[in-house]
Amino acid sequence: MLLPTPTDAPSRPDRGQKRPRAFDLIAFDWDGTLFDSTAIIARCIQAAVRDVGGTVPSDAAASHVIGLGLAQALAYAAPDVPKEKYPELGVRYRHHYMAHKDISLFDGILPLLAELKARQHWLAVATGMSRRGLDAALQAVELKSVFDDSRTADQTAGKPDPRMLLELMQEFGVAPSRVLMIGDTTHDLQMALNAGCASVGVSYGAHSPEAFEVLRPRYIAHSVKELRDWLSANV
Repeated sequence: MLLPTPTDAPSRPDRGQKRPRAFDLIAFDWDGTLFDSTAIIARCIQAAVRDVGGTVPSDAAASHVIGLGLAQALAYAAPDVPKEKYPELGVRYRHHYMAHKDISLFDGILPLLAELKARQHWLAVATGMSRRGLDAALQAVELKSVFDDSRTADQTAGKPDPRMLLELMQEFGVAPSRVLMIGDTTHDLQMALNAGCASVGVSYGAHSPEAFEVLRPRYIAHSVKELRDWLSANV
C-alpha cells in the first residue's frame, strides 16, 4: 500500500474538512509503538552507563525509561552517575544508538497508517526522542509527510507531562475528547490521562500491559494486527 511522497515539512491541518467518527487526531508514540527499537534502546542505555563507570541497569530498569526524555531517562536508569557526567552519558547513548542500522517499523504499521490517512484522520507523533532523532527516523523510513505534526521531549515537556498533547490539540483546534493517544508505556498512557484524552496501549513494546489497566486505556493491543483491527472498528 503506497503512502504519500515525503516532503520537507508536515502538512498543516485543514480544519474545514469533515473529520471521521470518534477521533479527529490520533497521536502515536514512536519507539516500541511504531518503531521496533525497544531492546536496542535498552542495550544502548546499558552500554552508555557502562562507558561512564556507572552501575549498569537491569533490562527491566533500562526498558522502563523508554518514552521519557533522554536526560530524565538516564537519571532514572543511572542514579549513581554524577550529574556532571550526564552530558557524556548522553553522548555515549547517542553513539551506541546511531551505530545500529537494524531498526525498522513493526510489520503492519505502514498499511495501518495508510488506512487512517485514507479515512481523513490527522496523525501526529508524541515522543521522548529528540527533534533531531525523530526527523532522522522519519526521513529514513519515508514517513515525514504521513504525519501532520509532531512533538519531541526536547522541544516541549517530556512525558507524562501533558504538554505535548495539549500543544497538538491547540495546533489542530480539537478538544481532548476527539484525541486518541497510542503508546507502549505507562508514560504514554499517563500523559493521555493527564491531558484528558483517550488512550490505547500496545503490549509488544517496552512496558508490561499489567501496568496499563489503572490508566484506563480504551483497549490493549497485543499485536499490530489487533491494533489495526480495533482502530478500524472504533475510530
